[in-house]
Amino acid sequence: MSTTKTKVAVIGLGNIGKVVAANLVKGGRPVIIADRKEEKSRQLAQQLGTLTTPLSIPAAIKEAEIVIFAVWFPVIAELLKQYEAELEGKVIIDPSNPIAPDENGGFKKIIEASQSAGQVNKAVLPKGAKLVKAFGTLAAASLEHVAFQQPDKAVLFYTTDQSGVNSIVEELIKDSGFEPLRVGAIDQSIRIEVFGDLHEFGALGKTVTLAEAEVKI
Repeated sequence: MSTTKTKVAVIGLGNIGKVVAANLVKGGRPVIIADRKEEKSRQLAQQLGTLTTPLSIPAAIKEAEIVIFAVWFPVIAELLKQYEAELEGKVIIDPSNPIAPDENGGFKKIIEASQSAGQVNKAVLPKGAKLVKAFGTLAAASLEHVAFQQPDKAVLFYTTDQSGVNSIVEELIKDSGFEPLRVGAIDQSIRIEVFGDLHEFGALGKTVTLAEAEVKI
């Protein structure tokens, strides 16, 4: 295992965060984990083993070069502001979907129909930070159970304005057991968020392999 891989932290250990951390560890990738409830990160580290380092949120952000904010959409903007100085120049991965429960037991979009979480968070990005939309195109259950499938891996789509981080992001996605596929810049992130044409809970409706995904792009 390479010891020179970019340091990654998963902030927020809910359904998505726990699975992302577990998948990275399964792929042999060291990962820093943090949650507002620090006991949660310590317990998860015990479960996942020695590749996992539990830290406080400030320490995790300081230590990592890639920060995955696996938290609800409105919380990301709060964290970007709170840790603005510490996040300068870092790669920030946003898996969020701008949704909330509706009155019918489903979900509704909580920003304008034409907007994406990626565009909203891009507008409040810390100086020099590089935003990537990734790890949010599948439900937590699919993210867990489809990782490392054979013979053809399932795809995780991503978008970013910074093509210079493609190799870092793609290595991270591969380490988590998926095949990476860039859809375009952040202005395309609406396609890979809930209700978008490339989301499991949108027109796509399922996980897809690279061959199936390339037809959709």
